[in-house]
Amino acid sequence: MKYRPEIDGLRALAVIPVILFHAGFELFRGGFVGVDVFFVISGYLITTILIDDLENKRFSIINFYERRARRILPALFFVMLLCIPFAWMWMLPDALENFGQSLVSTSLFSNNILLMLTSADYWELKAVYKPLLHTWSLAVEEQYYIIFPIFLLFAWRLGKSRVFWIVVFMAVISLLFSEYGWRKDVAANFYFSPSRMWELLAGSIAAFIAHHKGVQKNNFLALVGLAAIIFSIFIYDEEIPFPSLYTIVPVFGVVLLVLYADKNTFAAKILSTKVFVGTGLISYSLYLWHQPILAFARIYQREPLSDIGTYAIVLLTFLLAIFTWKFVESPFRNKARFSSARIFGLSSCMIIIFISIGLYLDRSNGAPSRMFTNDAYQRSSHEIKITKVERIAIEQVENHNVNNSHIFIMGDSFAQDIAYLLSYHKPTIKFTLLESKSAIETICDSELVYKIKRLNGSSIIFAYDEGFDVPCINTVIGSAEKKDIKVMFVGTKQFGSNMNWLARLQLNERMSLCQAPSSKKVDVDLRDSDAIPQENYFSFFRTFSDTGCFPVTNSEGELLSSDRQHFTIAGVEYFANIFLRNHKIKSVLEKK
Repeated sequence: MKYRPEIDGLRALAVIPVILFHAGFELFRGGFVGVDVFFVISGYLITTILIDDLENKRFSIINFYERRARRILPALFFVMLLCIPFAWMWMLPDALENFGQSLVSTSLFSNNILLMLTSADYWELKAVYKPLLHTWSLAVEEQYYIIFPIFLLFAWRLGKSRVFWIVVFMAVISLLFSEYGWRKDVAANFYFSPSRMWELLAGSIAAFIAHHKGVQKNNFLALVGLAAIIFSIFIYDEEIPFPSLYTIVPVFGVVLLVLYADKNTFAAKILSTKVFVGTGLISYSLYLWHQPILAFARIYQREPLSDIGTYAIVLLTFLLAIFTWKFVESPFRNKARFSSARIFGLSSCMIIIFISIGLYLDRSNGAPSRMFTNDAYQRSSHEIKITKVERIAIEQVENHNVNNSHIFIMGDSFAQDIAYLLSYHKPTIKFTLLESKSAIETICDSELVYKIKRLNGSSIIFAYDEGFDVPCINTVIGSAEKKDIKVMFVGTKQFGSNMNWLARLQLNERMSLCQAPSSKKVDVDLRDSDAIPQENYFSFFRTFSDTGCFPVTNSEGELLSSDRQHFTIAGVEYFANIFLRNHKIKSVLEKK
């Protein structure tokens, strides 16, 4: 395949926005589209190679996978290896357990599946503390590399023209699937290979066209393609569903550049400059390094990164990428230095090592003995509860012997926290934790108050992480009052941007600490406090952090939350007394 320097330049245009987006630069709020650019480039390059090999009858699946192993694995394994000691030293058990899972899934090129199954939202706060979060995209590409060559090998006998139209058909189906997917589950759709495959297949389609017609010179279309990518980077943000029909803009932009950015076009000349090409050559190492460095810097810091700190991290990312490209990537691509047997042998050994370490970290629950005694860990993990609280569908409540004075708790996992708190400190209080939908679906259900009254309910407690940005608050309160039902909205809670810094402290240094909660959650609480009548709203922030410093450990140094959102046993104990003595909460719990 003839070398095209503008493709390396296009890689630079993809990786720089991704780095700056993850670094938190608001100007590059759509920088995540760089990953989509990479997908199209990968589809184009791999398909071009495969078509050449198939037409010249030299295709070998083993040789293909060897080339991919030389290109991808050495640098990836180098970065993963260096992440392990920092994760061990700086991560709390909950975070280290998740890191162990990521080691296993990344080694098996399935981190996208792990993130999808664990409902890990790419946009949520905790994502920025995951050193291997970004390997989800490598998993998508590898899954494509496994399936697509085999498909071409068997389909090629049908003729290139028919194979082309089959690829087009698969791309359209995948695109429609992604458009359907984001409407059902945004997080899962983001990571799911079938939702992403059309982007790689768009590159494959471009490869078929370029192989048939060659790369054309069209200054206008090439500039349109460049403009489409730049537009997406600076205009898109996390509110845009991805992937979806919106993703066509950057994807089509890459296709136009691939097909019409002949070396003599203005767009190709820009992308072929030394700065772009040089950055493109190290783009893979840049991509591998940027997320771990940013994540570990944030994990280490008690406060959010400063601007100077962020600039320093970007510079360090470039320095490490240059080192990795020169001393890891390039040597392993040299067959004279590393034979096929050594590549496969070393790769297999490293995969076994990473899976073994990952399984240990997962099965040991993040090696809590690094910082806790067993008893202290039992009380400092939100995943360990002293009692089981069952969620019940409202239609099934009548089968559970509800008495005439009863409290119904509704919401997401924050409602479950309230249920744990009550069951731990007030086991005599009768309550039912109901299965619930989103805040707006649950609270604005016109039949809800009627159903609760029919069940002889005395009070309803709502608790949602997202808060209560719903239009029917006063309507529900009014309807409930007419039925003599007390309604209480319990505000969101959040224990700060990062708690991993506690892992570096000795027990005597961890006592009675606090830190500022996320400003976004504080804003949610302020919004809800203003919108909901005060007698119907309880604020954790206003009750427990008058100084803006929310408690994160108790006087024994135990964690009140291990994931910055949910109570540990120690947290239930710490917050329960004041929560239960609050006159508004008492009016709900004691209502007859």
